[in-house]
Amino acid sequence: MKVLFIGCGDIAQRTAKGLSKKYDCFGLRRNPAELPSEITPIMADASDPQLLLSVASNRFDIWIATLTPAEFTRQAYQQSYLAVAQAMAQTVNALHQAPKLIIWVSSTSVYGDNNGDWVDETTKPKPVTFSGKILLQAEQIIQNLPCSSTVVRFSGIYGPGRSRLLDQVRAGKGRPKLPEQWSNRIHAEDCCAVLAHLIELFESEKPIEPIYLASDCEPVTQYDIRQWLAQKLDVSLIAEVIKLGSIRRCSNRLLLDTGFKFNYPSYKEGYAALIEDQKAVD
Repeated sequence: MKVLFIGCGDIAQRTAKGLSKKYDCFGLRRNPAELPSEITPIMADASDPQLLLSVASNRFDIWIATLTPAEFTRQAYQQSYLAVAQAMAQTVNALHQAPKLIIWVSSTSVYGDNNGDWVDETTKPKPVTFSGKILLQAEQIIQNLPCSSTVVRFSGIYGPGRSRLLDQVRAGKGRPKLPEQWSNRIHAEDCCAVLAHLIELFESEKPIEPIYLASDCEPVTQYDIRQWLAQKLDVSLIAEVIKLGSIRRCSNRLLLDTGFKFNYPSYKEGYAALIEDQKAVD
């Protein structure tokens, strides 16, 4: 079976390494240099419908779109997500044989600020940022494709090379206890495991839901996670007042009900491993 990664950054590369023992993995991006040996590189712009159709004519069974904007701007998000979703829609409609499954990676930012309430796949998205609004538009395009598809909404991804929160805590940046500012996250390794798990479900002919919310099992306030990390790192914090909403708490119940098991069920296991890895490097 052939798997096409549209956008081939960190998450795609990690996922392909795990899948390559069973599947032929291909990675499409503008600059395919330095891809791991498990991925056959394809140089193309996924937002160009003609180029994408030319690539897709090789009949890939599963498409996984893991896109990364060049920068945090409206234009970059439109080019990375909206333009690619539109190109994919044109391509699928033009193909004589559509892919068996399309997995589209999105973000929990489509929910907006839910005042700290719980959200799941049934919660109506109300994005307030340009990024959330564009991501939701792209999701809707994918969900209307004439083939099997699912959208995976990842919460904040952390892991090797993604240590922004650790860096902030090391710099002494805390958060006030009140008002509560909820946060949700998922380790990069679990992101890859989720994508592989969905493919396994599909291969087993088990039902695939149109949306999965992928976040670990323990939402936590910014205050609590920074205090926990500060204790682990033996640093003192100064509470910075940052204008943030209460945001949301993400439920992963639907994902867990499929039998998925997290490698890092909470931030505690994930950050403990990350801290140990960094110590080993130092």
